Amino acid sequence: MTSQIERKTEQHKEEVAAQDVVDFKMVTFTLGGKDYGIDIMRVKEIAKFQQFTYVPNTAPYVRGVYNLRGDIISIIDFRLMFNVPVEEKPEGKAENGLILRLEQNQLGVVVDSIDKVVGFSSRQIQPPHPIFGDINIKFISGVVEHQGRLYIILDVDRIFQKEEKKPAERPTAAETVEEEPEEKEGTAEATSAEEPPPEAINREFLQEALSSFRGFYVSGVNDQWFISRMGEWELSRREKGLDVQITDRDEAEAFLAPFWSRCNGSFWEEALLRSVSASLPDLENSLVHVWNPGCGGGHESYSLAVLLRERYPDVQLKIWAGDTDLMKISTAPNLVFQEGEVPASWSDYLVSGRNGYSFSAAITDLILFEFSDVLNGTALPRMDMIVSRDVVSTLEPAKQVKFFATLEEVLKPSGLLMLGENEQPLDMSSWELIDDTISMYRFR
Repeated sequence: MTSQIERKTEQHKEEVAAQDVVDFKMVTFTLGGKDYGIDIMRVKEIAKFQQFTYVPNTAPYVRGVYNLRGDIISIIDFRLMFNVPVEEKPEGKAENGLILRLEQNQLGVVVDSIDKVVGFSSRQIQPPHPIFGDINIKFISGVVEHQGRLYIILDVDRIFQKEEKKPAERPTAAETVEEEPEEKEGTAEATSAEEPPPEAINREFLQEALSSFRGFYVSGVNDQWFISRMGEWELSRREKGLDVQITDRDEAEAFLAPFWSRCNGSFWEEALLRSVSASLPDLENSLVHVWNPGCGGGHESYSLAVLLRERYPDVQLKIWAGDTDLMKISTAPNLVFQEGEVPASWSDYLVSGRNGYSFSAAITDLILFEFSDVLNGTALPRMDMIVSRDVVSTLEPAKQVKFFATLEEVLKPSGLLMLGENEQPLDMSSWELIDDTISMYRFR
């Protein structure tokens, strides 16, 4: 009796352990308010479809064809195919979709929204049930419950396979796909070689989540940091039994916590002040102009002012500090703080008041705070130095390009640029690295 109980207990442990093994991943999305998934091995990439070329005499769910980096592929609207209500979108707004890799070709499918990549044990997948009546049961490979949500797993191979009998008046998506011109010899092999691994889809979901929840954009500015952080994040989340994907703002904040530079949003500490001071050149000119775009509440601008006044006591200084946060930029000129918030060496520049301390005119007169966009720097005089830490990463990629073009237009030859500690210029050919610990560069 005891041995029988032990065998059952051991069997139960094995079943639980088997369910903990992640051997199946799928890309999840929504259609008509329901959750669906497709085997990640059948998904080449996530896409945004904006312009289709209409093809006459095709089924209603065939949206047309699409030029995918030189390959012409068919686009199928899953919502129309499965008679799911379609929400109207403003004209010109991109559609959410996936590029699928099938046995013979690839095609795109339009869905309501892309969710995330979900991983679990294939033992958790249950057989399909007729209760899911809005989609033919033969197109469903199974259903699975994951973190409180029920996912319907679609079998895209069956959905788009060639059928022996097809209604003459309404061709299937498979017929539409197979009417495409045959691929040239060797194309399938070349495409397979270029297909991104599943990790690339994880990366794309993480990037999209960071931009959605935190306004952080991955690009050449921060890509090296992002790749390293992604590896750390995946390892940490899996050790805790958590999903790798970012699902809310708090998780986005946790992912980005190691990104932000020292003293972001606060006065600079002594160690940072010394590092920046050591990277500054000796000057012969009597006038120094500095631009501090994205200055926030002014802590960085005041830190710069004290640092530069100490470094160049006999030079005429002017700092242009700008931000689009009207509340912060309005209060920055009259910033009040406690004595312990600033380095002790700044005591000569402080004025005591009823509510705390503020800076004396020797510092405040050096800074011009103004409400301005970081992209609007062309009206400024030529700058000797630009300090913009952790700002570029909050700009959309197209605006990042424009921002660096503005920097190169405003900055004097051999001028200095200080970015965030985990940022770098998009085009390094224009810049010489001076100190990578503080991300200081010289304009060539």
